[in-house]
Amino acid sequence: MQTITPNLWFNGDAAEAAEFYADAFPHGRVVSTVHYPTENLPDFQKEMAGKPLAVDVDLGGLVITLINAGPEFPINPAISFMLNFDPLVEDDARGSLDRLWAALSAGGQELMALGEYPFSARYGWVQDRYGVNWQLMMTNPGGEQRPFVIPSLMFCGAAQNRAAEAREFYTSVFPSSRTGTVAEYPEQTGPASAGAVMFSDFMLENQWFAAMDSGAEQDFSFTEGVSLAVACEDQAEIDRLWEALSSVPEAEQCGWCKDRFGVSWQIVPANMADLMQRPDAYQKMLAMTKIEIDGF
Repeated sequence: MQTITPNLWFNGDAAEAAEFYADAFPHGRVVSTVHYPTENLPDFQKEMAGKPLAVDVDLGGLVITLINAGPEFPINPAISFMLNFDPLVEDDARGSLDRLWAALSAGGQELMALGEYPFSARYGWVQDRYGVNWQLMMTNPGGEQRPFVIPSLMFCGAAQNRAAEAREFYTSVFPSSRTGTVAEYPEQTGPASAGAVMFSDFMLENQWFAAMDSGAEQDFSFTEGVSLAVACEDQAEIDRLWEALSSVPEAEQCGWCKDRFGVSWQIVPANMADLMQRPDAYQKMLAMTKIEIDGF
């Protein structure tokens, strides 16, 4: 069962984007759609009454949630998604990579051109038409197998050179965690100091994530545009993770918090969907900072 779900903030077009991803990805599909209440919404959300609130999309092993909201939190490259095309898993891995690259590039922007690099025979980084960032890569068939989709955190701006610290922190907070590959910069590379993380991956709750320190100056860092929602079994787990992760009091709202690196998290009960079916649940949630299950 997936415990940590990336949430992406869309400016009113989440349903459209969900259909796009379901069509573009080889095994993509829309899983579910939750709608805004039809009444008693706060003034800033009244125009959203009855519209999709969140759409879950399975991209081939990882479910992501597309939040349908306003323009408050544009997505940026600080959190991207690595897509691993493994020749041992798929006969036409290169063809699949190229077809998905073409779909994601249409109306988007290439940040690293598709081609051969020292770390991969075929790799490219693209920001799609909705602002979501994807790294498509042919994997080394001789290495340890990784899932198709891996969320990747780039530590830059205010979080520059903190990737190793973050990896150690996250693996200490979450059970069923371990570190995988770690590669360091051998010398100063742009803002990345010698010994900073050129690439690393690690497992949290049996899910793979990647992290790196940027080797180029960036004018952005982590925002609420991409957050990580953690499904908790009970109030005790919510309390523990909230205590560990929340470091910015002014960012606490509706189960959202922000950690010491600026990464946004949503610490929510695993049965949140059921809780939201209770009378006035939406209004009760809006009044909360940390989620209190008994408050529903």
